[in-house]
Amino acid sequence: MCDRFADSTFAYQGYGRGLPLDQLRALHRLVLGAFSPDLTLILDLPVEEGLRRAALRPGAADRFERLDRAFHLRLDQGFREIASAEPKRCVLIDASGTVDAVHRTIVAAVGDRLGISFPE
Repeated sequence: MCDRFADSTFAYQGYGRGLPLDQLRALHRLVLGAFSPDLTLILDLPVEEGLRRAALRPGAADRFERLDRAFHLRLDQGFREIASAEPKRCVLIDASGTVDAVHRTIVAAVGDRLGISFPE
């Protein structure tokens, strides 16, 4: 389990920064072969809300939060395209709700993928 993987590289560097996706994919194949996660959860939030939440976190915003709105719109588009291209692996999670609501959605998505139900 990890909180970032190749999809984040494709989204941030490819879609967000405009690096060639075919070259990023070739690098992925070179380093990892055909390996990919069994399940990828993409926390989905409107750009403005994500930036608002990031601004509320203690400490300075990281270099990505300081980038312009256009970057974040490309990033959002990238994650959506990744999820659309691999619906068996990727699950978009509506992250606009409360922490508890998002947690329940994540637990349900993981349980669904594993074929189990977790106690509430």
